[in-house]
Amino acid sequence: MDQPLLQRDSGPGCCSCRMLKAWLPILSWLPKYTLKWLQMDLLAGLTVGLTTVPQALAYAEVAGLPVQNILGLQDIPHEFFPQVYYTFYKIPEAQIGDVVLGLLCVALLVMLMSMKTSLGSGDDAPTFSRVARRFVWAVATMRNALIVVAASFCAFSWEAYGRHVFTITGETSQGLPPFRPPPTSDTTANGTVVTFGEIVEDFGGGLAVIPFMGLLESIAIAKAFARQNNYRIDANQELLAIGVTNILGSFVSAYPVTGSFGRTAVNSQTGVCTPAGGIVTSVIVLLSLAFLMPAFYYIPKASLAAVIICAVAPMVDYQVVAKMWQIHKLDLLPFTVTFLMSFWQVQYGIIGGVALSGALLMYTMARPQIKMSHQGVLLIQLASGLSFPAAEHLSHIIHTQALQESPPHSVVLDCHHVSVIDYTVIHELSDLLRQFKRQDVCLILSGLQPNVLEILLAADLEGLRYADGVETALQMGSGNLNL
Repeated sequence: MDQPLLQRDSGPGCCSCRMLKAWLPILSWLPKYTLKWLQMDLLAGLTVGLTTVPQALAYAEVAGLPVQNILGLQDIPHEFFPQVYYTFYKIPEAQIGDVVLGLLCVALLVMLMSMKTSLGSGDDAPTFSRVARRFVWAVATMRNALIVVAASFCAFSWEAYGRHVFTITGETSQGLPPFRPPPTSDTTANGTVVTFGEIVEDFGGGLAVIPFMGLLESIAIAKAFARQNNYRIDANQELLAIGVTNILGSFVSAYPVTGSFGRTAVNSQTGVCTPAGGIVTSVIVLLSLAFLMPAFYYIPKASLAAVIICAVAPMVDYQVVAKMWQIHKLDLLPFTVTFLMSFWQVQYGIIGGVALSGALLMYTMARPQIKMSHQGVLLIQLASGLSFPAAEHLSHIIHTQALQESPPHSVVLDCHHVSVIDYTVIHELSDLLRQFKRQDVCLILSGLQPNVLEILLAADLEGLRYADGVETALQMGSGNLNL
């Protein structure tokens, strides 16, 4: 997930071997592994590892501790609107050291990010220039780790002189977490036992939102990098990887994880060749847990907040709004509803966006584009399929344009685009046929696909006529041709 995957081996082999390779991709790339791949994977794994550790610390702050995400303010609510209100309300309480350090870290991170973006390929540059470019690129790629380390040294220096200028991370558990089944109850600081049912209740809509969002994020990231690197992804394999990872992670008290856009981008830019780069990253993270946790004591929370801000800000895609406006303006409605309701709660934003998208889809199905012309009879051409939401709308048009005219017109319904028909449509046709019979006009369906014609014949609608083409149907409706 955090690295581009090689194309699956499509060579000959037994079905069981191909299925095994589908479930275990390592069987596809490991037999062909080369020394060059090892060098690239080591570089990519090291780079991503140095990015992952400070980011993980920052996200752990978000997941497990009260909101602090750069001003050094305390006791800020988690909800968005109260959070904004109390942030501005408590601005006078902001710690100058945290503000200065946080803004400085953001500025340095943005500068390094801009330097990396502005670097060209440098293939035609002198050797010294190419070396300098690679050095700058490496520094910019590892910017998160370097900024956190520099901020930690700064905080340590002040603490050594007894000056508590910054809000620091403090004690962090050292060593690898114990491997044990996830707890089914919890005990608060005052000794209150929280049951499993209460834990589930506290999760609320997150139980559905977290897996759904995780899957969407991982698939979107995988597809984006698959297009860039010319390989295909297996959505089932992505889902399997996410599920297994989070199940195993629950045994070591890990928070839910998915694919990471930022770390995948770093992996791709460093030229990773196989998922072995992820193994190197994992080793770095485990070594950090085992031996470096005491050093994390002095990490300023303002620097972690800067990492979060600079990691999330590039994910805001402003251009997508302009693209929606150009391509299909109606798509802006669910986008806007989801965006605004997410400030209330993310799950409400998703539910609102899905509900509105469903309503728009139903409206499109219920109001298909219809082209009408009078050629002695009323010719109705459907631009899309015909299903139960559109049945009443079509019936209304036929009534007003044909049966309520004086004299009433026969109707030819061009069904070239109708690939499926349901009971509601057949029932509506049956009612129409009775009214057509009373007014001595006919209803003719033309261009029916074989499966639709078979259903209609089985329904045995009395008085319904069929024609192969529109011209034949028009002649039948005008009385110039009879079946």
